[in-house]
Amino acid sequence: MDTDELHAREAIRETIAQYAWNADAGRFDALAELFTPDGVLEIDGEPVVTGRAAIREYLHDVGRHLGAHSMASLIRHHTSNVTIELRDATSADAQCYFLVVTEAGVDHWGRYRDRLVAHGDAWRFAHRQVRTDGVTPGGWADRRRQSA
Repeated sequence: MDTDELHAREAIRETIAQYAWNADAGRFDALAELFTPDGVLEIDGEPVVTGRAAIREYLHDVGRHLGAHSMASLIRHHTSNVTIELRDATSADAQCYFLVVTEAGVDHWGRYRDRLVAHGDAWRFAHRQVRTDGVTPGGWADRRRQSA
């Protein structure tokens, strides 16, 4: 593994981490900037969202739902077991598990499947697929699914 590949892998890990940190802090504009201008966010049970502007709008809507319909004033996304496959110098596939916790405890969990592209010194999501494997009955994600 050469230094260019190491730099790419660390930049991809940083993008994945920034997604979680920005989501937890309610920084939805910064979160949307992690996507390419024509990026895609695909979440189980939700309409596919295409384009950074549409992703930003969708994320703000989710944030309003979280604030209005939740016991969750605290939310923390945890990612683990990140694997990265560089396709070439400017594109990669990544996958990892996620676990979301609120002050009530574990809320939901699942998998991220990502296609990323190099954008200057950073990497951006061209496509993020979110698969929820489970939810805690009565938790925020469970209630959001039921209200959809």
